[in-house]
Amino acid sequence: MSFLELCAKIKSEAARRSFEVSTQVLEQKIYSLNRRELLSIVAAIGAIPENIGHDSTEEKLYAKASDIVLAKCLRELGLSAVINKKRANCADVVAKSMFHGYSLVGEAKSFRLSRTAKNQKDFKVKSLADWRGDNNYAVLTCPYYQYPKSKSQIYGQALNDNVSLFSWEYFSVLLANKISENKLVNFADLWNCSFLLAKNTRVTDKDNCFLLKQDAFMKKCLKLSDKKFEAYFSEFRDNIVVRGNLEIKYWQAKIMEIKKYTRKQAIKELLLSLKLNEKISAIRKYIDSLEHK
Repeated sequence: MSFLELCAKIKSEAARRSFEVSTQVLEQKIYSLNRRELLSIVAAIGAIPENIGHDSTEEKLYAKASDIVLAKCLRELGLSAVINKKRANCADVVAKSMFHGYSLVGEAKSFRLSRTAKNQKDFKVKSLADWRGDNNYAVLTCPYYQYPKSKSQIYGQALNDNVSLFSWEYFSVLLANKISENKLVNFADLWNCSFLLAKNTRVTDKDNCFLLKQDAFMKKCLKLSDKKFEAYFSEFRDNIVVRGNLEIKYWQAKIMEIKKYTRKQAIKELLLSLKLNEKISAIRKYIDSLEHK
């Protein structure tokens, strides 16, 4: 299964089944991927396609598919990992090392390339720290280039609460090098990276971006040269550029389509996009509840 095929499956499932059943179908599909297929999906999953409807069932299923991909990555690395079935106030994924006994909670994040304004709440670092509970580590998996480039509260939060700011790109490097845990290989330091970085970070610098320091730590742990590590990330950047141009073409085609609308069609689409009837319905429901008390 390719990334495009996964997106097509998400759209078809959203149109024909309940969310719970669709989730089960996606689990079966994603957990059955071989490593080559998984690598192609991990390389793209961090960017939500623009043709996935905003705030739609499709988008919710895409988020769930991201959770499942995260669990699958952890399984490929030799951990046991499952999707958390609780509805709210919990991490997406729970995993345990089969060789070294530690456990972790994980949160998967994907963003649209068209969404540039993000704040610390979008990353849920503080929430993830709270959701860790009795587990040893908390791991946020986000697109590498969507992390803030300079100062941000999320870096201070990660250092203070020992939350690993991992990325889909890091998982891609691990998978590409066929590295997995065994009796001699222990990934605990990867998930504990923020704690280790905090030891050498001054309080005045805690909100500074530490991704370059983390990259150096990753290279050391994975025994990768600067040249090989940079080659991976050069490819990741090239893939984002290609993907971005495809998303631009999608919206350009939409603009051309809209320009062909009749006046009646344009008004109908505008009303749908503004969700005015839904807003009216919500207000009516609220005032009706007051009138009938």
